[in-house]
Amino acid sequence: MAAPQPAPGRCAYFVARKKRFCKMLPAPGRRFCGEHGLQEEENGRKRVPCPLDPKHTVYEDQLQKHLKKCNSREKPKPVYFVRDINAGLEDVAEIPEKQVPISSLSKEELENLIIKLKKASNGLELCLEEQILSHQALQEALNDPKNGESAFKHLKQQNVENVQFLLVERATTRFKVDGKHKRRDSIFERLQVDIQHLCLSVRNEASHKVPILEKKKLPVVGIGKHLCGAATDLALRCLVESYTTCRDGENEEPAPKRSRNDKTEVASNSSANNESNKDDCKPVAGIVIALCCHHKCDWRHYVGREFFKSVGLGPVEFHYFQRMSSWATCGMRETTIKASTSEESEDQTNDTEEHEQTFSKTESGSDTLQGILTVEERKEIGCLCKRLIDRGRTEYLQQRGYRAALQYYTESAVSLENVLLTAVPGPSLIPEPTM
Repeated sequence: MAAPQPAPGRCAYFVARKKRFCKMLPAPGRRFCGEHGLQEEENGRKRVPCPLDPKHTVYEDQLQKHLKKCNSREKPKPVYFVRDINAGLEDVAEIPEKQVPISSLSKEELENLIIKLKKASNGLELCLEEQILSHQALQEALNDPKNGESAFKHLKQQNVENVQFLLVERATTRFKVDGKHKRRDSIFERLQVDIQHLCLSVRNEASHKVPILEKKKLPVVGIGKHLCGAATDLALRCLVESYTTCRDGENEEPAPKRSRNDKTEVASNSSANNESNKDDCKPVAGIVIALCCHHKCDWRHYVGREFFKSVGLGPVEFHYFQRMSSWATCGMRETTIKASTSEESEDQTNDTEEHEQTFSKTESGSDTLQGILTVEERKEIGCLCKRLIDRGRTEYLQQRGYRAALQYYTESAVSLENVLLTAVPGPSLIPEPTM
């Protein structure tokens, strides 16, 4: 049997993982494409992997020139970048060294975890209030065949005037609909930064501030969708701590990292300056976050750690509960299959498809749990885990003077991740009007 050969005019590099030859076009007179040019030398010139990103190669004699313009080079940080400002306290001692998968737990260990979960969940409000809102104009726009999927996500922004949008993106993507928002009666701007490092400062200093907030000094409303897992906690800390801290500390540099030993000192300084800065402190006007992907939460970033400790739980239990939370969406694949046969499947399965790929068999419906828990029992336990994690978030907001609540914002037939977290400043955060 003859050995396989590359297609005529195609790269001669065999991709073992895909069990086929590379389909890229090589340069005239070359056997390999630019990506796999490392396999051959041209007139004594050798290609080497780029030290900034080994996924691409460069000629060795042009390496220094390439490093100065490589897209993977470290770029200057924007003024609002403060490393780990919203990451939370880093305490290595609290994180278990070895985390055993749920599938490796014994029946007794799993039952003990469930007992702890139910005990800690005692008194939680499991039946949330439905706040399903809609508008005829929005429904007409959604049903308009002229609007594609990317436009659906921007419909509300297109129809709102005199509102300034500040979007935070961790990675660069194609923003095909951005041009529709850039109008004279509104401001539309994106910040390419991880929420973990975003400082929403409006101080008078020349550093650590978002220009549009410094210039306009407008009220801030935080809205989040698909802030999966830990990203929700990072966003809450950014809106509640980073924003108000930067407003209060007129001449202080925000501390990106704090150790456990610093908590007492920070608390004493905060209480001492609380009265003097109360009038200047203007918290975010509101927070609206559609919660999802609790299985991607992280103990270090989680804002409800104090709540977990208050009910006798710690990082080990949190690790298992956040993995078990995916059991609540065990039926997501079933929902996706059923919805795909309906006429409106294209519109209704966007969320399920986006989240489905993140669930592993071990987390959502492992065969190793059969005989211990039924599918319905797993769903019930998964919902308990989600509500317990969310309760820690609402407790965090309430302790900081916000009125926080959880409610359903859509039907489970549309999305199993249908819980919304809302928060508005309470009376303690709203300064009294002066005469």
